[in-house]
Amino acid sequence: MSERVVAALVAAIVGGGVVAAGWFWTHALSRRRDLVLRRERINDMQRALLAEIRAHVVVLERQMKDSPYENAMQRMLSEGYVPILPHDANDRIFRAVIGDVHMLPEATIDSVVRYYRLLTVRAALGQDVLRLVKDDPDRATGMFLDYVAIESETLETGREAVNALAASLQQGKPMQISKTSADRSGR
Repeated sequence: MSERVVAALVAAIVGGGVVAAGWFWTHALSRRRDLVLRRERINDMQRALLAEIRAHVVVLERQMKDSPYENAMQRMLSEGYVPILPHDANDRIFRAVIGDVHMLPEATIDSVVRYYRLLTVRAALGQDVLRLVKDDPDRATGMFLDYVAIESETLETGREAVNALAASLQQGKPMQISKTSADRSGR
């Protein structure tokens, strides 16, 4: 009878070891799968943000090149002219991933968040300029100068964000966006 007990004990130990090894193996595979899915999610977010920001950078480059800001300021003061200020809706993807922005690589978070913050400030300032242009054209003109400065800063920050996202996606190979990227896009 003691041989049966020993055999049962050995069988229980072997069986328990197999089950425990299975748990560890399953846990390791689950962790690996979760890590792969997380990397894919981060890369997908970076690609989407890169596309959204890059598209807006091209638009900003065109606006900065083609927009007669000096003329608009003179007309605001003399004629009460109301300039057409673009109302950008360029944050749809960012709003969709804002809860997961902490997952982005550290090197990209700062420039991406600064870019979208400048978009918000720029839009608010543009609304204030349009609201004040009839009642207080001098103040509206000063605010318009700030708007132009923020637009220029938004363009530069957008370029930084594009470079940071592209470098992260290419794993350290920076992609430069020049001031003529609108020309390279064939438009």
